[in-house]
Amino acid sequence: MQTLPTILMLLGASVVSVIVFRLANLPPVLGYLLVGTLIGPRALNLVGDFAGAQHLAEFGVVFLMFSIGLEFSLPKLHSMKRIVFGLGLLQVLLTLAVVTAIVVSLGLSWQAGVALGGTLAMSSTAVLTKLLSERLELDSAHGREVMGVLLFQDLAVVPLLILIPSFSESPERMATMIGVATVKALLVLSLVLFFGQRLMNKWFFIVARGKSAELFMLNVLLVTLGLAYVTELAGLSLALGAFVAGILIAETQYRHHVEEDIKPFRDVLMGLFFVTIGMLLDAPLVLANLPLVLGVLAALLVVKFALMLGLSRLFGAAPGSALRTGLWLCAGGEFGFVLLSEMGPLRLMPPLALQAVLAALVISMLLAPIFVQYSNRIVLRFAASEWLMRSMQLTQLAAQTMNTEKHVVICGYGRSGQHLARFMEQEAVAYVALDRDPERVREAAAGGENVIYGDAARRETLLAAGVGRASTLIITFAETRAAERVLEHVRQLNPDLPVIVRTLDERDIETLRHAGAAEVVPETLEVSMVLASHALRHAGVPIAQVLERFSQTRLAGYRTLRGFFHGESDLEEDALDSKETRLRAIHLVAGAYAIGHSLGDLDLRRLGVEVTAIRRGNIRGLEPSPETRFRAGDVVVVLGTPTAMAAAETRLLQG
Repeated sequence: MQTLPTILMLLGASVVSVIVFRLANLPPVLGYLLVGTLIGPRALNLVGDFAGAQHLAEFGVVFLMFSIGLEFSLPKLHSMKRIVFGLGLLQVLLTLAVVTAIVVSLGLSWQAGVALGGTLAMSSTAVLTKLLSERLELDSAHGREVMGVLLFQDLAVVPLLILIPSFSESPERMATMIGVATVKALLVLSLVLFFGQRLMNKWFFIVARGKSAELFMLNVLLVTLGLAYVTELAGLSLALGAFVAGILIAETQYRHHVEEDIKPFRDVLMGLFFVTIGMLLDAPLVLANLPLVLGVLAALLVVKFALMLGLSRLFGAAPGSALRTGLWLCAGGEFGFVLLSEMGPLRLMPPLALQAVLAALVISMLLAPIFVQYSNRIVLRFAASEWLMRSMQLTQLAAQTMNTEKHVVICGYGRSGQHLARFMEQEAVAYVALDRDPERVREAAAGGENVIYGDAARRETLLAAGVGRASTLIITFAETRAAERVLEHVRQLNPDLPVIVRTLDERDIETLRHAGAAEVVPETLEVSMVLASHALRHAGVPIAQVLERFSQTRLAGYRTLRGFFHGESDLEEDALDSKETRLRAIHLVAGAYAIGHSLGDLDLRRLGVEVTAIRRGNIRGLEPSPETRFRAGDVVVVLGTPTAMAAAETRLLQG
């Protein structure tokens, strides 16, 4: 029985590769590919049951397609239709056409050209989306183009997974198979979508009423694998059924819950899939034919970059934005490996050519983060208009703030920023707002509001906005990394400028204060306080007393409100290494070490834990003093991270 040793080998190799590549700040998918190459049959040959590993890894593609289905949103597609079905469609079709022409000119079949074209047309959704998010460029001009093209590429995988398996047949047989598959797909999709959309909400409501995380997870697996099996019975792929399941659940109110539940399965199985792809790589053969591999790599990068640059310009992008889009999308992606795995058994191309393409895709994905990292430098070097545009933006910004002093700089002009600006106007306080969404800036500026296009995370933008003369700077977006970057620049330009920062909850308060924020406003805590003010007023508590209580709470850094008790209904991860603080009640049973000791003796703060309350009988004492001695039966409420609380519990109970 080779299956268990194979799985253990795959899991062990995957764990090591993820640790190493995380430390190197590289995408784990590359670690999976390289580890697969190392332990595969063409290298160390440490995997006994290669066929079994491939069968297990197929479910990674199933759950990946399910995740893509969850992201499929008709309103989202409609809002981005010009980029998705214009730029994205042309990118895939032109890549298919160019690659097919090259392959046919080399004496291979057009079927091989189409299959290879689809493989090379893909870019990495996982890597590029993560990079866009980390670099805060999702709302930039090139960020929207990149996301639109990636979305169409993900959708294009579905017909390609149906089309490629038919290429091994004769032209007549292939036409028949494609026609039958299309009819089947339309029939299955129509039935499932028509009846499924009516049933899915009701079914998930019934399951959710059970209030069981285990039941909910089982139901998600049942729906996903069940629909995948239905499409396989219809002669279609498992991936298509999973994609349909994702679409159905995306229309329900449980979408985000499902996404969180399915993510561990998807990531683990996708990791195994990439390991098996790496096993297909013949390292000795690739090294012996390195010039061929480098030639394929160069052709891939140059062709995709040139196509995206031209298409982006055709769709009206500025030269600098078009260059960035080309640099971001020129490398290969994970779906390329999915399609390449479909090509292998069909023998559409010589083994050496397949190995060269596989190696080129791996190297291109290694290069993708590097292209992104240096994209701004490359654009500024080769796009003369980029300097001019940036200079014009900063000049416009500086001109509007030149004669302004003691004004407020608002970073981010979303809902919070706009509401804040209206309060400033009502009190006749001068302000200037910065935002990176050109459409929002255009609409708001046309409406007479004082907002300018600019990235608040850039030093030169803040300088042009007049932070040296401002009275206050307010960060309205709840993105901690971006806020830290703004705070770093403000410390350099005007260390005495008070900065008020918005955050979602209390977990980032200390981080932002340490970065230089004068005030941190945690949204969830402030909402709770507003609710409490209304409730206390209706309960007869004088409003002056309520305001005084809230003032004390804010001055104390919300200390009495920090943390909360977690339950099964909370979606936050409960991993022991989580940095999120939470509350836990620890019962001191007879014989516990803490009994008879004072709070000061135990020094729980040294463990990173704060005792917020002690309940003794029906009396609950808040913020106990260090002299408080514990008794048997006390319930100690502690605040800290899960790891710190585990250490504190051991200290209280065992010493």
